[in-house]
Amino acid sequence: MGRSSNVSDNIIKLLATGLFTGYMPYASGTAGTALAVFFYWLLPVKAGIYWLILIVLFIGGTALCSQAEKLFGEKDSSKIVIDEICGYFITMAFLPKTLFFIVAGFFIFRFFDIVKLPFIRRSEKLEGGLGIMLDDVLAGMMGSMVLHIIRWLFRI
Repeated sequence: MGRSSNVSDNIIKLLATGLFTGYMPYASGTAGTALAVFFYWLLPVKAGIYWLILIVLFIGGTALCSQAEKLFGEKDSSKIVIDEICGYFITMAFLPKTLFFIVAGFFIFRFFDIVKLPFIRRSEKLEGGLGIMLDDVLAGMMGSMVLHIIRWLFRI
């Protein structure tokens, strides 16, 4: 049983830390978001597939965050970056897959994730994985709104 538990613990850590990018000593959230950019570039953007990716990231990420929080023994450990990956994917929802939007999405998402508007900060108070995920989901929604407004204003 001990060996099986270690394997599953390592899989949880691998996924929750974004292939271990969460172990970066500084700016682990930025490293996790950079990994999200890489995955976003590789994945198809067809609406049905994208919705499935978002749902799996949110539900799976919430469960992973709850487990990883216990493994790391600290609330919302900076090592956990699956929430940043999900947040970036939400930021990029239904936008053209262009270099401009990919880069702008990275910076705008990081801005909202770091600044944390009051309603986003309050969401962190929720317990477990939901509290870890929700602030990044909300930051992603804010980022997506900004990018969609830019797209509409400049017709790009």
